[in-house]
Amino acid sequence: MTVDTETRPLPAARHARAAVAVLFFTNGALFANLLPRYPQIKEDLAIGNGAYGLAVAAFPAGAITAGLAAGLLIRRMGSARVAVLGTLLTGAGILAAGLAPSVALFATALFLAGAMDALTDVAQNAHGLRVQRLYGRSILNSFHAVWSIGAVTGGLMAAGAMSLGLSLGVHLAVSAVVLVAAAVAALRFCLPGPDNGPEETGPEETGRKETGRKETGPERLTAEGARGTSRVGVVLAALVLIATAGTLVEDAGNSWAALYLSDALHASAALAASGFIALVGAQFIGRLIGDRLVDRFGQRAVARAGGLITAAGMGLALAVPTLPGTILGFALAGFGVATLVPAAMHEADALPGLKPGSGLTIVSWLMRLGFLLSPPIVGQVADAAGLRTGLLVIPAAGVLVVLLAGVLRARPRRD
Repeated sequence: MTVDTETRPLPAARHARAAVAVLFFTNGALFANLLPRYPQIKEDLAIGNGAYGLAVAAFPAGAITAGLAAGLLIRRMGSARVAVLGTLLTGAGILAAGLAPSVALFATALFLAGAMDALTDVAQNAHGLRVQRLYGRSILNSFHAVWSIGAVTGGLMAAGAMSLGLSLGVHLAVSAVVLVAAAVAALRFCLPGPDNGPEETGPEETGRKETGRKETGPERLTAEGARGTSRVGVVLAALVLIATAGTLVEDAGNSWAALYLSDALHASAALAASGFIALVGAQFIGRLIGDRLVDRFGQRAVARAGGLITAAGMGLALAVPTLPGTILGFALAGFGVATLVPAAMHEADALPGLKPGSGLTIVSWLMRLGFLLSPPIVGQVADAAGLRTGLLVIPAAGVLVVLLAGVLRARPRRD
């Protein structure tokens, strides 16, 4: 009798949802302001592809190093405060990277920015999950879609700054001040109290408690749960590889799209930013419609289709290199991998035989290897055989997803 009223979230929950959306937006936009400037930084520092790849790998290296500290900070300070503080320090690190006079200082600043970005990422997701519990239904994907909007906005800000002839320092300083100010303003609307305290639950959570139903993992594993942990370990490894494939494709767009378009295809600096913008923009569209596609066709079919789209789209773009075709190829790759990380996290979190949260933690931690390993690998291949060859890692990742998608959930049964 009370379901109708419970499905309407309280004003505090709606305000907190908007605040978390702002945090995701600013997180996506901050780093995206720097990415289209990479070709200019590479030229100013006079470094080769190999050294460049190692330098930009400092960002994910910092994220991996600091990631485990996020939980402790959240317990002490609260997720909202950690997210905002991380945003402030990420902006400072990005500005320092843009102004760095040497490769060593550039890599050091990226390492620190990556470490702070990891804290922000964990904290904003933790706060988003608090808000989701108040809503009693899934809203986390919408936050990740907002992140994609922020990334596109950041890329457009960078392209506009370059078109206006703004210096690197002025551009990054202005973007950092504006985005950090937005995050600070959002803090007052976040949920109060400790993150480990009891939360109000919405109708979906209440229904689970009353019926005693528990979410299960993939139906194959549910049926074979008694066969021991070895099967779970194999599936968990496959999920890590699927998530890593998604991050690898995303990083290729982050680190190399602008460079490939400007060097290999002779695009202007402003136009070269469109490769990254196309990838992240298409990724946003994929995330926006991803929930409905998964509900209709299942995680497995959506992932396989995405892998095929990624492999075929970027493979064709590299085989027949044209400026419009390559931009379209990056867009298809972004669309293809849009649901991979959420799918891998969802399945890992539901694996039987693991402690609560263990599967999700493992996938979240290890998938950052895609961001860490991709830049130096692509850079070394680019120095040896050209950047066009190095970018074959994108269609290869799509093929890997097609081969491993069988561990994901098939089309849901209709009772």
